[in-house]
Amino acid sequence: MFCYQCEQTAQESGCHSFGSCGKDPETAALQDLILFGLRGLSMYAHRLRQLGESIQDIDVFTLEGLFLTVTNVNFDPQRHVEFLEKLTKQRDVAHSAYRAAAEKAGKEVEELDGPATFSFPASMSDLIREGEKRSPEVEFEAWGKDRAGLAHLLLFGLKGMAAYLNHAHLLGANDEDLFGFIHRVLNALSEDPSMEDLLSLSLETGEKNLKTMELLDSAHTSRYGHPEPTGIRTSPVKGKAILVSGHDLRDLEELLKQTEDTGINIYTHGEMMPALAYPELKKYKHLVGNYGGAWQEQRNEFDLFPGAILMTTNCLQKPKETYEKRVFTCGMVGWPNVAHIKDRDFSPVIKAAQNEKGFTEDGLESTITIGFAHNAVMNVAETIVKAVQDKKIRHFFVVGGCDGAKSGRNYFTDFVTSTPKDTVVLTLGCGKYRFINENLGEIGGIPRLLDLGQCNDSYSAIVIAQALSKAFGVGVNELPLSLVVSWFEQKAVAVLLTLLHLGIKGIRLGPSLPAFVTPPVLKTLQETFDLQPITTVEQDLNSFLN
Repeated sequence: MFCYQCEQTAQESGCHSFGSCGKDPETAALQDLILFGLRGLSMYAHRLRQLGESIQDIDVFTLEGLFLTVTNVNFDPQRHVEFLEKLTKQRDVAHSAYRAAAEKAGKEVEELDGPATFSFPASMSDLIREGEKRSPEVEFEAWGKDRAGLAHLLLFGLKGMAAYLNHAHLLGANDEDLFGFIHRVLNALSEDPSMEDLLSLSLETGEKNLKTMELLDSAHTSRYGHPEPTGIRTSPVKGKAILVSGHDLRDLEELLKQTEDTGINIYTHGEMMPALAYPELKKYKHLVGNYGGAWQEQRNEFDLFPGAILMTTNCLQKPKETYEKRVFTCGMVGWPNVAHIKDRDFSPVIKAAQNEKGFTEDGLESTITIGFAHNAVMNVAETIVKAVQDKKIRHFFVVGGCDGAKSGRNYFTDFVTSTPKDTVVLTLGCGKYRFINENLGEIGGIPRLLDLGQCNDSYSAIVIAQALSKAFGVGVNELPLSLVVSWFEQKAVAVLLTLLHLGIKGIRLGPSLPAFVTPPVLKTLQETFDLQPITTVEQDLNSFLN
């Protein structure tokens, strides 16, 4: 196997024998085969759109396939095989539809090869061998290391965008232009693109991801209202319990409906914590608070949790035997021998919670304040602008992104706690768990630490930055604003591409740079965008403030 799509790679060059995430070589090969097959599917889907035709089933299926291969989503080989069977059928449907559309339009029917000729091998061993041959690394190797690195940057960013777009789709929000772009990129990756093509498409992925995040933000707020500053409980409440982790608010909503009047308390975990600030979710009285921290602590935290656990999206780790039978997955998430929920029928989760002891007493009450998404911040925009004009606020820092298990992430804790008292820190993603409990105080009634939400809510940071830019009549790069980004997986790559598309310069990225970014590619990003790795807290703070 070969994989270097996340920050947790075992070596600088990637994972070669077993994934640091827990992905085994068989699953890695199946995922590579899925990516190869999706490119073939998109070759037909792209041409269908050029002929004015589209098939939404294929659009959604492609999103799901890309999401399936994101880090820490699905580790179940059988689910991958089932997906590959469907992929073969979808490819045949797309092929037939393309031929019919071309003939109807009087256009020549292209006889496509490469990924478009994907067929389903007869056995698991054949599938794995085929996947090993179809690895992007094997195919891109012929292009040279630098072009291959850019191809992976594009592919990983596209995966992240697809994950966000899948979240929006599950809430009923779709966009034909975004579906078409995904097929266009996957098609381009099958046509020997140049370095210039790959860089251009990477920045365009950033542009389309911005539109995707706006679509997702609108889907969230139209259904659940705008997040409100909310003090949330972070200690247990006596009673039966279910813990919900991941990102999918729709799954949480449906679970809340199904557990009303059951006496079961619902807790958020990890990236689900921002759900506690949405008016239409926090109205459920049995949504009592947040339990635990970021995803990489789950094996210890889930072990201690005395109830059932539901994983809704990526961030799954190998379950311990002690809680394997009371953890459930849904959506694209999966692990061998872990019960999977279909069609949001959470009765098995509810039954498992009722069979566990739950919390036998209330914990010592503790709270933190969340819910400072863009609408909440805009409501106090005049106060913020005046504080800057009165020199009460000197600088803004966006310190957010993913958390992770590798060493070096204490930098972000130290950075935030070292920021001067006349500065404000905006944070989002699970990276905030490194410092969310720190009391940084206030400036004129405005907390110095403002939590904007999930990594899915990166759009809020962009809206706020653009509003400040407009208020002060300067470009974003002239604002007293600095970005310190912690990355882990492909959603973070998509967000980074969005920031680069917007022309934002001087971003500091850590705790390490992506293994797929080769020196020449890094040089281009540094010269064009001043993208730099983090150094020391003192050095980076001095650089930002001076």
